[in-house]
Amino acid sequence: MKEFFPMIPKIRYEGSSAKNGLAFRYYNPDEVIAGKPMRDHLKFALSYWHTLCADGTDMFGRGTMDKNFSGKTPMEIYENRAYAAFELLDKLNIDYFCFHDRDIAPEGSTLAESNGNLDKIAELLEKLMKEHGKKLLWGTANCFNQPRYMHGAGTSPNADVFAFAAAQIKKAIEITVKLGGKGYVFWGGREGYETLLNTDMMLEQDNMAYLMRIAADYGRSIGFDGDFYVEPKPKEPTKHQYDFDAATVAGFLRKYGLDNDFKLNIEANHATLAGHTFQHELEIARINGLFGSIDANQGDLLLGWDTDQFPTNIYDTTLCMFEVLRAGGFTNGGLNFDAKARRGSYTPEDIAYSYIAGMDSFALGLKIADRLISDGRLDEFVRERYSSYKSGIGAKIVSKTATIEELEKHALSLGEITTNTSGRQEYLESIVNSVIFG
Repeated sequence: MKEFFPMIPKIRYEGSSAKNGLAFRYYNPDEVIAGKPMRDHLKFALSYWHTLCADGTDMFGRGTMDKNFSGKTPMEIYENRAYAAFELLDKLNIDYFCFHDRDIAPEGSTLAESNGNLDKIAELLEKLMKEHGKKLLWGTANCFNQPRYMHGAGTSPNADVFAFAAAQIKKAIEITVKLGGKGYVFWGGREGYETLLNTDMMLEQDNMAYLMRIAADYGRSIGFDGDFYVEPKPKEPTKHQYDFDAATVAGFLRKYGLDNDFKLNIEANHATLAGHTFQHELEIARINGLFGSIDANQGDLLLGWDTDQFPTNIYDTTLCMFEVLRAGGFTNGGLNFDAKARRGSYTPEDIAYSYIAGMDSFALGLKIADRLISDGRLDEFVRERYSSYKSGIGAKIVSKTATIEELEKHALSLGEITTNTSGRQEYLESIVNSVIFG
């Protein structure tokens, strides 16, 4: 078979002092951290859409990269993309991949034709997965790109569009099951609104929840035993997204009784667009029992849109992995690089440089997070800060046995409260620095 990336060698671990740009400095997949190999902690996944399809087109300019991989017909292009994907998975030492249905096969002139294209490519993917020993992390349906979805999919005011979306999602779940995926993602690409002047919000949210319910039930009926995910995002492309952030989605899932089947797929760039830190969104997911999977990227804080850059901020990757370790690690989820090389980084080698940068950043973040937990000072400080809830009236508050009259009596006995404990934020941040930099 033709080699699509002859300029990219098999990427190997060479250690932190390596000068070779096409080598890992921190990602040593078999190195054991906190009881298991790095590859099992991190579960890296290649994003099909950015890596094999995105050509650098943006709202101001045409593409800068050729992602046709010498294909002459639509099916040949997508077949070649599949071969190119597994070549990259091998060379980058990545075990998983993720896809939208329209990433892996061309859309036909009818739904039946689109489904036929998917079936053909799924057969090829299944064959390549067996040959290369790779796995599907999760699949999803692209229910936002085609003009029929201009007003949403599950939230469309057009019932025919809702039905089309349901059929497209049904097929995407079938392909996910066929390929052994342990996750299926719902991202509400256009599930929101621009103005309430033309919107029945209650109907739209009820319909979206119904679509998720029947899709999940169908998935279970055909043997899907993984997790369904919702990926929060506050804006883009609609002004008011119904999946604004982790807390909003948690409330939505509970309202509609979906929280037993659904977890959250948290993306770093979406967190910052919502005005939160990446760590905040992960903690909200964790403490609500909804932690599932992660889209690993970062945004440019000087820009107000979703830039999907490869993650290189060590503070972010450290605090991300701090939360992952506290959650007990991934079960069905992992770290999907929903990230793309910059438009000006247009050569094939730049794909490798980008993944190496992201994988090394998370490997280093994992090692530092493990050291932070072993160091113990952060956890000890938090325990001490809330120590007043371990005994007396505090213990009764935590056990939910204190009455409001009892609390009033206690407060009257106190007099004026003149002392408190310092939050020592700067001190704690210096601890993080000391663990990072030694």
